[in-house]
Amino acid sequence: MANQIDTKTISKLAEILDKNQLSGLNYEDENCKISLTRELSCNYVPSYAPAPIAPAISAPVSVEETKEEEDYSNSPNAVKSPMVGVVYLSSNPNSPTYVKEGDTVAAGDTVCLIEAMKTFNPVKAHKSGRVTKVLVETGEPVEYGEPLVIIE
Repeated sequence: MANQIDTKTISKLAEILDKNQLSGLNYEDENCKISLTRELSCNYVPSYAPAPIAPAISAPVSVEETKEEEDYSNSPNAVKSPMVGVVYLSSNPNSPTYVKEGDTVAAGDTVCLIEAMKTFNPVKAHKSGRVTKVLVETGEPVEYGEPLVIIE
């Protein structure tokens, strides 16, 4: 029997893509692999001339303010999102979060949930250790492979 395109899945993925204003989305299961992309364009042209800008007054800048956020995308300590969806740090709004910075976890412990197509999928710790950083907040859209939690 030939594989048939699951239009419901494609429609749901397109809805997630649009709702979360993503530029791309990948989905894979045992039967198919779907990749959706959209071109984001900005056709807005102001109909007025911008106002002149006063020269900036330099102020002392602290070292903390200038430090860029660290890129954890290639870190072996990062628990990464296995799919595109919306992250939840607890099972419901009245429950405590699965993990917080400073917690000790064992390999296989749930660190968060990813909701995709109205299904909540647990994301498990890939190793034992101490949670040193939680990189996401509840309700945030996440993409495949995005670092969520750092365990050292």
